Amino acid sequence: MDAKTSSADLSGDAGSEVEAKGTRRSRVSGIDRALQVIDYLYETGAPTGAYAIAKAVKAPLSTVYVIIDDLVEKNMLARNADGSIWLGARLYHYGLAYARSLDFMSVATHEMHDLCREAGETVQVCGRDGDYMLVLAMADGPSHYQVASRVGTRVPLNWTASGRLLVGHLAEAERIELFKRCARTSPTGRAEIDARTLSDSAGKAFEERLSIQVAESDYAVACIASPVCDRSGECVATISIVLPEQKVVSDESHYTQHVRASAQRIEKLMGWRNH
Repeated sequence: MDAKTSSADLSGDAGSEVEAKGTRRSRVSGIDRALQVIDYLYETGAPTGAYAIAKAVKAPLSTVYVIIDDLVEKNMLARNADGSIWLGARLYHYGLAYARSLDFMSVATHEMHDLCREAGETVQVCGRDGDYMLVLAMADGPSHYQVASRVGTRVPLNWTASGRLLVGHLAEAERIELFKRCARTSPTGRAEIDARTLSDSAGKAFEERLSIQVAESDYAVACIASPVCDRSGECVATISIVLPEQKVVSDESHYTQHVRASAQRIEKLMGWRNH
């Protein structure tokens, strides 16, 4: 009797374990699909229809509809009047909570606003997102001059002063391979696309702690950036002044001094100025 009971109990436990594992696999798969949908929207940067999402993530349309409906209900996604799907407010709140938890972003944002007041121009803090530069934070200058790249904007690394600095600490061979893969022609046609030339300029800019680009990504727009480096000497972010092209020509040294000093202050406050 005990043997039979023991055998039945073992069989039941094993069955439950198999069932639990199967359920867990199904749940993980569902999470993966949801992340694919969210990642696709983030990467494209614009509201998109369910059909385009399903095609991009290579999932059945019926599956994507179910995932979208669930995420919309949970406020992770939002459905526009035309039926297109975009990121929901809940993700924004998560992002704010994450940003508040980062000492670096707190320090960098404070310095960003100080530099904005000192320079009287728009200031951005940027980081690297794979083959792209990502605008992490931004303080609008007091003038009516409007900057196209807002928080969350991703542009190819070769288009911007910050993009080159963010990879300037890498070995030369690694920089060359990276730029071979990710360099793109900019809207103005003025951004460098030759991998070796880009590698050389990135390395030099990093050594000089200063990178300047003029009208490479946007017409009549210039950017002056300096790297923020961690204890190991790697560029983890940049702080930059975005301003009209003519101001760089007329008073470049004024802005370069300010942006270099700001980057150094961030590193000092983070305890990274030992490298």
